[in-house]
Amino acid sequence: MLLKKLKKDYRKFISSSLNLAPQKSKFGIVYTLYSDRNNSIEVGFAENDTILKNKVLRSDLILLDKKRGKEQDLNLLIKTLNELDINFSSKLNFRYSNILIKHLSTLGWPVGRSLYKQRTIKKELSFA
Repeated sequence: MLLKKLKKDYRKFISSSLNLAPQKSKFGIVYTLYSDRNNSIEVGFAENDTILKNKVLRSDLILLDKKRGKEQDLNLLIKTLNELDINFSSKLNFRYSNILIKHLSTLGWPVGRSLYKQRTIKKELSFA
């Protein structure tokens, strides 16, 4: 009898302390902005186009590129860049460098084609 009661209490404890339900994050827009004045790159997440447009209009930033994504994508990018020893300031601003743009592009982050031109390797087959 005591064993049954302990099992029930144990199950209650385990189920209440662990939240195993998958967390759903909303889709939004992941973006990259460039500041010509500070020579910096800002990455971020916006819930919709209106919020992003307002941010660009309020500041002197240039929108390099944007794409559909989740806030989790931004968090993963920040953790990955920290592992690569690329640090950011308080507002997710990074100092511009070719290495940063290359890493962002490799990680699939939208950087546009204005600051970093991707090399495409083409093989030409010649028939003899």
